[in-house]
Amino acid sequence: MKIKAIVHSAEEGGYWAEVPALPGCITEGDSMEELLANLKDAIEGWLEVANSSETPEAAVQVVEITV
Repeated sequence: MKIKAIVHSAEEGGYWAEVPALPGCITEGDSMEELLANLKDAIEGWLEVANSSETPEAAVQVVEITV
C-alpha cells in the first residue's frame, strides 16, 4: 500500500508531516530518517484504529466522486 504524505520543515528545526488521506494523521522528527520512521508508525496506528472501529450504519453510504 502506498500513501502520500506532505512533509514540511519545522520552524524550530526538523520536519513534520501530514497524511491528507488520513485525517488527523500527523507526526514529526528531528531528521528525515526519524520523520519517515515516525510517519510509518503513525500511519500503521491510524489504520489499526480505523479497522477496529465499528462499521457504519446500514443507512450510511460512502461514495467516491471524480472531478
